[in-house]
Amino acid sequence: MQRHHGSRHYGKKGGRVAARIELDTVDKTLIRRLQQDGRTSYTDLGKEVGLSAPAVRARVQRLTESGLLQFAAVTDPLKLGLPVMALIGIKVEGRLREIINTLESIDSVIYLVSTAGSFDLFAEVVCRTMDELSEVINDSIRPIPGVREVESFPYFGIHAHRFTWDVPD
Repeated sequence: MQRHHGSRHYGKKGGRVAARIELDTVDKTLIRRLQQDGRTSYTDLGKEVGLSAPAVRARVQRLTESGLLQFAAVTDPLKLGLPVMALIGIKVEGRLREIINTLESIDSVIYLVSTAGSFDLFAEVVCRTMDELSEVINDSIRPIPGVREVESFPYFGIHAHRFTWDVPD
């Protein structure tokens, strides 16, 4: 199954917090343009920022190797036949890392975050039917050792889904 979110590890590289890289105005312009269209050619980007295509390629490579920039194909779950989406709030007792590893292995789980607050984890899931969603919750998530409570929040609609947040100055 294709996922509509890539695997994200914000702020981490190799298990450690990655060093923040300094961005100049050219880097920021490149990032903003690639957020709009990740298939923009290095030649077109170069014309916009006043650099050669090889120089742009080197900058983009530096940004991707640093972990700051990722390229991913974003799919539409509805067009893939996955119209049932939900956020699942999960409360756990101990074993957090093991529970995360198990949840990551469930195909329907497309996004997983640990949180502070009333839930320890939030999992975003996509399914073909409500019956499949019920199976994911009751047969795949609830039986995981250490899962104490599960609450589902089915989506009625997605009103914002951005990949173009601004690059801070």
